[in-house]
Amino acid sequence: MNSPRPAARRLAALVLFIAMSLLQGAGVARAQEAPDVMVKRVAEDVLATIRADPAIQAGSETRIREVLETRLLPNFDFMRMTALAMGKNWRAATPEQQKRLADEFRGLLVRTYSGALNRYRNETIEYKPLRMNAGDAEVTVRTAVMRASGPPIQIDYSLVKAADTWKCSDVIIGGVSLVTNYRDEFNEQIRNGGVDGLIRTLADRNKGVAAK
Repeated sequence: MNSPRPAARRLAALVLFIAMSLLQGAGVARAQEAPDVMVKRVAEDVLATIRADPAIQAGSETRIREVLETRLLPNFDFMRMTALAMGKNWRAATPEQQKRLADEFRGLLVRTYSGALNRYRNETIEYKPLRMNAGDAEVTVRTAVMRASGPPIQIDYSLVKAADTWKCSDVIIGGVSLVTNYRDEFNEQIRNGGVDGLIRTLADRNKGVAAK
C-alpha cells in the first residue's frame, strides 16, 4: 500500500483539526447546515486562533493536547475509524477489546495532530462544491491545501451523521485513506501477537509519547 508522504500527512492532520473543530458544540440548526458550508464559514476563525495562540506557535505540547482534547477529539467516531483500520480483524475482537483498541487508536491520532499543529505554517484551504443529496447520512467534503511552493494537496473528509451532528470517520490524502493506511501495520501486529498484542503495542507507544 502506498503511504502518504510525511508532509502530506502532517497537512492532512492540520486540516482535519480545523474541519472537525468546527463541529464541536453544534446545535440542531448547525447540524442541519451543509457540512462544507459550516467548514467554510468558520475555518478562517479557527485558523486565526491557531495563528494567534503563542503557546501553540511555540510548540507547547500541553497546550496542543488541551486544544485537541476539548475541540477535536469529541468530533471523531473512533469506533468506526478503528473498525476501518482493523478490517476483517475487527469482528474477531471482543467488545472489551474493541473499546480498548478505539481508546489506543485515539491516542495514536493525538500524536499525529500534535505534530501537525507544531508544523503549521500559514497554509490555506480551498473548498470544492459539495455533492450531497437530501437525507444523506454520509458525505465527503473535498478540499485542497494550497501551499506557497509545490502543487496543492487533495484532502477529502468522510463524515457521518450521528444524531444531530456530523462526525469524522476517515480522511483521504491524495486518494489514500489515512485510517486504512494503518491496516497493514495492525494486521502484522495481530498475526504476531493477536488482538491483545496489538493493544499492548499501541498502549506502549502511547505511554512512551505521554512520558515525554
